[in-house]
Amino acid sequence: MADLPQQQWAEELSNDNNAVILDVRTDEETEEGIIPNAIVADIYQGQEFINQLEALDKSKTYYVYCRSGGRSAQACAIMNQLGFANTKNLLGGFSEWTGDVSNN
Repeated sequence: MADLPQQQWAEELSNDNNAVILDVRTDEETEEGIIPNAIVADIYQGQEFINQLEALDKSKTYYVYCRSGGRSAQACAIMNQLGFANTKNLLGGFSEWTGDVSNN
């Protein structure tokens, strides 16, 4: 797992042909908007969250975010335990995101 500041996270994401964006916030939080093309998987859903992760392609690079960076760090750690080799946590999360936002 790599903890990246927003500029580096966004730069690596834009140059990565193997990238998947993962939003681990709750449904209520995603109503504020999401980073475009993000897959939403609420980390608070327990086993359902694990099941969603297991369905993902482990060969991809995952750019993970939550509201402030804490839950996404947890998600990256869980993903690493499940065999995901490349996870990148957005430091500061969505609350400090200044890039594009789309409606969920």
